[in-house]
Amino acid sequence: MILLANSPVLFGQVPGKAFAQGNVLNYLPAKKVTAKPGATVDSALPIELRSGYHVNSNTPSDDYLIPLRLTWDSGVLESTGFTFPKAQMEKYSFSEKPLSVYTGDFEIVTHFKAPASATPGPSTLTGKLRYQACNNTMCLPPKTLEVSLQVEIVK
Repeated sequence: MILLANSPVLFGQVPGKAFAQGNVLNYLPAKKVTAKPGATVDSALPIELRSGYHVNSNTPSDDYLIPLRLTWDSGVLESTGFTFPKAQMEKYSFSEKPLSVYTGDFEIVTHFKAPASATPGPSTLTGKLRYQACNNTMCLPPKTLEVSLQVEIVK
């Protein structure tokens, strides 16, 4: 049986200690990005996922599963795409078919372009990382982490 975040069973019958484990997914600050106006640059966001947990990949096996999503707000760089790690197909007792998931530590690479009109100087780009962490017996409520990236536009 899989417990989904909007299930009354999850909130009504799981002991409070089930959610006391804190963040099971964290990100490490990405290295500062330096770019010239008009240039393209990549930035890797390192992700740490607690042992025993998984998150659905960015392309989950079923439509009802919550995908891993990284979005960036408008800013000095424009996101032109992402490279996600290769997902693992894992079989869990609550699913009849294998699920497309990430486990352990991994990186999401964002491809950026600095507009030709970008003003030189330091800036901070902000974004959101949305995910739902699960283990073999339950899924925690979906969560969104605020992420940031230090950017330096140079001539």
